[in-house]
Amino acid sequence: MISEALTKRILWALLLGALTGVLLHSLSDSHPWTKVWFVDGLFFVLGKWFVALLMLMVVPLVFVSLVKGVAQLGLSSSLGKLSGWTLGGYVVTTIIAISTGLLFAGWLQPGTGLGLLAPEVTNTTPPNLLELLVAIIPSNPVAAMAQGNMLQVIVFAVVFGLALASIKPQSLVSPLLSLFDGLEAVLIRMVGLVMWLAPIGVFALMARSMASQGLDLLAPLMIYFLTVVLALAVHAIITHASLFRLLTGLSPWPLYRRLKEVVTVSFSTSSSVATLPVTLATMQRLGVSGQVSSFTIPLGATINMGGTAIMQGVATVFIANAYGLTLTSGDYAMVILTATLASIGTAAVPGAGLIMLTMVLMQVGLPVEGIALILGVDRLLDMMRTSVNVIGDIVVTTIVADRLEALDREQYLNEKPEPAS
Repeated sequence: MISEALTKRILWALLLGALTGVLLHSLSDSHPWTKVWFVDGLFFVLGKWFVALLMLMVVPLVFVSLVKGVAQLGLSSSLGKLSGWTLGGYVVTTIIAISTGLLFAGWLQPGTGLGLLAPEVTNTTPPNLLELLVAIIPSNPVAAMAQGNMLQVIVFAVVFGLALASIKPQSLVSPLLSLFDGLEAVLIRMVGLVMWLAPIGVFALMARSMASQGLDLLAPLMIYFLTVVLALAVHAIITHASLFRLLTGLSPWPLYRRLKEVVTVSFSTSSSVATLPVTLATMQRLGVSGQVSSFTIPLGATINMGGTAIMQGVATVFIANAYGLTLTSGDYAMVILTATLASIGTAAVPGAGLIMLTMVLMQVGLPVEGIALILGVDRLLDMMRTSVNVIGDIVVTTIVADRLEALDREQYLNEKPEPAS
């Protein structure tokens, strides 16, 4: 969890980086040494280091988290129908979320006209659909991890997790599951350490971006920010409310009226996991059975990242436009598939969205360096999309509870409900 003090440092780093970049931009003609020593020197190195640290954790974090999640889900096979409804609800809402982000990005076209030069390494010909279908199964999982082929890594992790869950008796695999618990804890700690260095990375990346582009960067960045916010609002309010009404026949407004506390906590912590106690208490006040919410809410905090998926779609289009690259229909399909699968295997901690974004960019051949363009405003967006993620957990859980007749409708409709026993 990112502390309030670190949040303030990141925001100050954003502001100071922008001001420093504008100053260096204005001095670049009269004092060219500033560009050599700072823009293309110190800030370039610090920014590269920060991006490299993010990429460092992509493969191990996804593999460990996804194996653990699939294994635990498999071991919960006695829950049967509950597992199916819950997993299906989270996957469907995630697909809708990223599709919403792509639609708004396609409409507003953030990043158009920025005119950045794409690294030569990204100029690759995307494979056709048949090649993608063949290549999704890894023949060498170690090579897939080394090459950063995330779809193959995800498939291998799912198969590994299912095999782990099928071994009987459970005592044989308990030590291995404990090992994955420990590895996940270490990797989450690594994410925390990297985010502790985020003020330095944000300052360097924003300063270099502003020094290179000047104030010309502000307009397209603001369009990106507003595009994400608009898509988040539509998904959180219209999409979730419509699905809730359609599948339960109940008004969604009693649910939304009880979201104030959970939204405040999730917004301030930027962590679905940190919000779990408040989320579970909210489900109790809504009249959802504890047997349902105790399974669906922790699972949702792990695999349901609709708000983050929206950012993936908008950021991908923004970065492609910024570098003057064109995304094909196959690329859009790949973004939807990669972001949906990656959301299942990414830990619910601050900064995980950026790790997911590196996967999506790598999969469609876009420069990972483009993350520098959005990193300055990502902290505030991270707070917003975490709240959307938690709202999605609550909506799906209430729908599942109603479908399984585990929702006290009288208590749900009560303006001042008593906690469920």
